[in-house]
Amino acid sequence: MDYSVFLEWVGYLASVIIAVSMFMNSLVKFRVINLVGAALFSVYGFLIGSIPVGLMNGIIVVVDIYYLLDYFRKKEVFEVIEVDKGGSFLQKFLTFYRSDILKIFHVFDDTFSRCDVNFFVLRNMTVAGLFMATDIDNGVLRVELDYAIPEMRDFKSGKFMYTNLKPRFVEMGYTKLVAKKADHRHNKYLKSVGFSDADDEMMVYSLV
Repeated sequence: MDYSVFLEWVGYLASVIIAVSMFMNSLVKFRVINLVGAALFSVYGFLIGSIPVGLMNGIIVVVDIYYLLDYFRKKEVFEVIEVDKGGSFLQKFLTFYRSDILKIFHVFDDTFSRCDVNFFVLRNMTVAGLFMATDIDNGVLRVELDYAIPEMRDFKSGKFMYTNLKPRFVEMGYTKLVAKKADHRHNKYLKSVGFSDADDEMMVYSLV
């Protein structure tokens, strides 16, 4: 392949990666993908002899790294608050995020109005997500909704929630949680917080 053509494709690839980063709802994903694109663009700039392009994108790489390190080092405060299933704020939350919830769970009916256990997850005093579950007897709690708002979707809230709610669930008499599989990303999230495959449709989380 001609060297000039190779350089041109490096530039195209860097542009595409940076463009993709702009579509990320999660700030962490944006920073990571943008960092990769900027690094590639910086290399491209130096290879074609454009020092301003190389330097500018090199600075962007440094900025992305700085904010990523700051994000992962920062101590965040998490809390879970139990809410009444008929609460007005809960209903407003479900209505506001209805379309996004549908993308993941593909269902939105009166199931949520019958949930027995409902918790909001707070992250630095900001609502980060919602957990809703139904008692299906024999010590089993079925997770109906385990949702994180788009900008908080980095698994931190979920890991905190399951770790801190586990003793409370055991105290309430539950021995395991079950959750219906959704899309690939949500199934990956469930496994990251401790769920395992039960069958083709369900995942299970042991509490004891």
